[in-house]
Amino acid sequence: MNPPISPAEIQLDVRLGRLHLANPITVASGTFGYAREMAGMVDTARLGGILPKTITQDPRPGNPPPRTVETTGGMLNSIGLDNDGIEAFLQQKLPYLASLGTQIIVSIAGKTAEEFTRLAARLGGVDGNSIAALELNMSCPNVSGGVDFGTNPAACEKVVAGCRGACSLPILAKLTPNVTDIRVIARAAEAGGADAISLINTCLGMAVNWRHRRPILGNVMGGLSGPAIKPIALRAVYQVAQVVEVPLVGIGGIATIDDVMEFLVAGATAVQIGTANFYHPKVSMDVLDALPGALAQLGAASVTEIVGTIDNGS
Repeated sequence: MNPPISPAEIQLDVRLGRLHLANPITVASGTFGYAREMAGMVDTARLGGILPKTITQDPRPGNPPPRTVETTGGMLNSIGLDNDGIEAFLQQKLPYLASLGTQIIVSIAGKTAEEFTRLAARLGGVDGNSIAALELNMSCPNVSGGVDFGTNPAACEKVVAGCRGACSLPILAKLTPNVTDIRVIARAAEAGGADAISLINTCLGMAVNWRHRRPILGNVMGGLSGPAIKPIALRAVYQVAQVVEVPLVGIGGIATIDDVMEFLVAGATAVQIGTANFYHPKVSMDVLDALPGALAQLGAASVTEIVGTIDNGS
């Protein structure tokens, strides 16, 4: 019998194609601000990576309020990609992010495939190593046309290929669960040259005030996140892992080390923590502290040893 593995000996680093992370624990775009908001609560240098709030070519005011509402087991948001545009991000946000000692994966969204490409080219031309990778937000349900590129395989492949050709940065494609078969879209993202695929963005949902007979969100519908969508996200990761070769990033309802481990064995190489950051800002530190011990319980000497090792009984 082999001696038990010490948590201190376990290798936590992972690779998402060309992107190397010190560990698989990252924080999801839109839930961590631009990281300055978490100063003093999170040791950002310990994170595998940070995904700041999605940026667009031009400033966006976002959707009308109310923009968020708590629901059973989750949260609905209709922020609408509110941001100051790419140039303000580069001047005002990126210098601080680059000082945090972890991988910065910039989330971008375009109205057209050509706009995605222009954003990728601009970010790819930034001096230094301040940007580690790009995540293509092709799956936001809160803006007009936000999910178009994530629901049409040809459009998805075109966007990914355009960004891959426009810059040398690793590319992550973030997909929507609001499709009939997410595997088809994932294969298109892989064909376009994605280094990894992020699964999933929020699920389209709605909240109603029946007394006033009105929707609660100012934009009527929004994206559902939190524990309520974890089974959907796990299903998506498991399904997509069967049909693509590129690594996957699991997103959706992750709040504990058990959640992290479930995504890893289902097929994710890394995870993003989202909604839990709002109600437990130190959640990423908690799961990172617990990760070596959980891997040791499985007798694994590294994270990669357990990725996709689920036994489906077949």
